This record gives sequence, C-alpha cells and structure tokens, in this order.
Amino acid sequence: MELTITGVNTITYPYLHIWDWRVAVYLFLGGLTGGLMCMSAIANLRPGKVVARDQPCCWRIPLLAPIILSVGMFFLFLDLEVKKNMFWFYLTFKPLSPMSWGSWLLVLIYPPMILYAFAAVPDDFKAGMKPGLLKTWSDRMRPHLLLLARINFVLGILLAIYTGILLSTFVARPLWNSSILPVLFLVSGMSTGTALMIMMAKRDEVKLFFTKVDIWLIFSEIVVLLLLFYGHYTSDAAHRASIMPFFNASHQFFPYFLSIVALGIFLPLAIVLKFLEVKGEHSQHLGASGRFLMHASAVLVLIGGFIIRFALVYAGQLSKFSGLS
Repeated sequence: MELTITGVNTITYPYLHIWDWRVAVYLFLGGLTGGLMCMSAIANLRPGKVVARDQPCCWRIPLLAPIILSVGMFFLFLDLEVKKNMFWFYLTFKPLSPMSWGSWLLVLIYPPMILYAFAAVPDDFKAGMKPGLLKTWSDRMRPHLLLLARINFVLGILLAIYTGILLSTFVARPLWNSSILPVLFLVSGMSTGTALMIMMAKRDEVKLFFTKVDIWLIFSEIVVLLLLFYGHYTSDAAHRASIMPFFNASHQFFPYFLSIVALGIFLPLAIVLKFLEVKGEHSQHLGASGRFLMHASAVLVLIGGFIIRFALVYAGQLSKFSGLS
C-alpha cells in the first residue's frame, strides 16, 4: 500500500514541525558561549590590558561559559524524543555528518574551557580558598593562561559558527540552506558574548573597549543579515518564498523581523553611538548614566540575539520546496 500525504504542514502531519523553542534556546546559548570564550580570550590577550600579562582579566566569564553551555545542552537533551539516542552519537564518528562533528565538539570543548577557568581564578580569590584540588589545579594552570586563552578563542569561533552550520545543512529547508547563515550566527554569537562581557566587566576601561568592539559587530550583523535576505531573494522561488514571512505584514512572523531590527540592531547601536558621541575619548570613567546606557544596550543585544534564532528556527520549518509538498 502506498501512502501519499498532501497539504504537508504541522496540522495534517505534526511531526514535520521537529524543532521548537528548546532548540532555539540551545542555539542561542551555544552562540553566547562561543562569544564569551572569544571575548574573554581577547580581554586577556589584548595589548592594552592594564594588569600584568600573567594576571587574569574578567575572570568570571571563563567560569560562566561552561555553565551556560551546559544549560544549553540540557535544553537540547529535553528536545530529544528518545533520550537514550544521545549516547549513540558517541559510539561512532561520521566525518560527513555535521551533527556528528557537533556532538564531539560539544564534548571536547569542555576540558579547555574548564582548564581556562582554573587558570583565570585571581590570586585574591584563591587566597580565601582552602588548600585542595581546585586550588592546586588553579596554580598549575596559571602559567598557561595565555595559551589556554588562544585555544579557547579558536574553539569559541568553532562553537559559534557550528550553531549556524547545524541549520544550513538542511537542504530541504530553503530558509536554512544558505552558506551565509553560519556567518550570521557567528557574528551574532560574538555580539551577544560581547554584550554580556560589557555587563559583567568591573573596570570602566574594559566596558568602553568592548562597547567599541560591539559597535563593529552590530554593523557586521546588519550587513550579514541583509546579505542573507538578499541571497534568498535573488535565488530560486523556494528560497525567495522562505523569507516572505519576514516581510508580510499579515503574517504571524512579521513581528519577529521587527524585533530583530528594533531590539537587536538599531536601538543598541543608537544608544551606544549616542553615548560615545557624548563621551568620546575624553574620559575612561563612566558615570551612572553611562553604565545604564551600556547595560541597556547590552540587554537589547541579548534579546535580539535570541529573537534571531527563535524566528529562524520556526520560520525555517515553514519553508519548503514545492516539489516536496
């Protein structure tokens, strides 16, 4: 007996809607972790660093990165229909499978992250620690701080870009099937990581430095997002139709596009640019209003980064090739 399904959608055949908000949360937290790994490495490697080269800067970020990634993987685990299938990923390695690469990357990335977190613990914090395994490992890793920072920088890029590769390899979903999508997720992950760095940094000169970095990342995000839409618009009919939900005022996904533009790009950029226009290079000291504007901009960047992934995950599952319907 042959079964033919017509009107393929989530109502007549609900299993076609495979991924939900839990995957969007995982993609966001994975990109955020990659951005934090890169930006914390830059904080320790940059030439203008105030403290000594062998002293950690922004040490809370290396401690936070593994926790954020673990929360993201927990949401990914919740999304699995059959939980025990997770273990099958690690009984083999398939070089041509992006999911196989990603599964192993998520596991292999933990040791460098944890060792970097040990190396980044400052001396004044260790002074209050009791002698034991944690303090011993922290002392052993401190001489390797800069090397671990470089390793985490590279791994952070791989982690952030993989979240986009995971979607772009789905050929049957035209909205996701773009070589620009991994670049968008990479830039967005770097931007959200920078935003959290701004919020958690203690010294004003560090906040100012990463605020200027985030301006360029937001500009890059604008360009890459426009290129993504332009590439789909100039492609075949299926790719062109896949972006229409973002430009159709009567469509349920139109508010997501407005949120991406308003919250994720233009408002943070306007706030930061206005702040820097007032402050300029005249002072490295931030007042209460300056910190408020920076933190407000960072929060909007984080919200915009999540909305980008949320919208793409859901809108991508609406897109299809006409021959498959």
